[in-house]
Amino acid sequence: MARSSDLRFRATTAFQRYLANPLTRRLPFHTLLETTGRTSGLPRRTPLGGRRVGDTFWLVSEFGERSQYVRNIRADPRVRVRIGGRWHSGTAHLMPEDDPVARLLTLPRANSTAVRALGTGLLTVRVELDV
Repeated sequence: MARSSDLRFRATTAFQRYLANPLTRRLPFHTLLETTGRTSGLPRRTPLGGRRVGDTFWLVSEFGERSQYVRNIRADPRVRVRIGGRWHSGTAHLMPEDDPVARLLTLPRANSTAVRALGTGLLTVRVELDV
């Protein structure tokens, strides 16, 4: 099982890194999460799916602690989220106590389906947006 999840992780992240993310980053209204690179200190933008509820933005990382943006959040939780073409600053919180499968039911369906199908270590992330 570990071998198949590692292969899924490597294949999915390669597809996202080299094909999907460079294309979706350019779409003006696609949701982006901007973290600060934990080594480089440079802004890192990741296209993702999630939902804003009041002053909170919720998302589920499909590879949990293995995701680069989760590692960046752990090093520096100050982030920005582009929602509907507008940038919002906030503080990200990793939520291992939250049920990520239940959380996905409250998020956009297309993205949630892909995260459930491809993910191997789901982790909920809550971003408290600055008001």
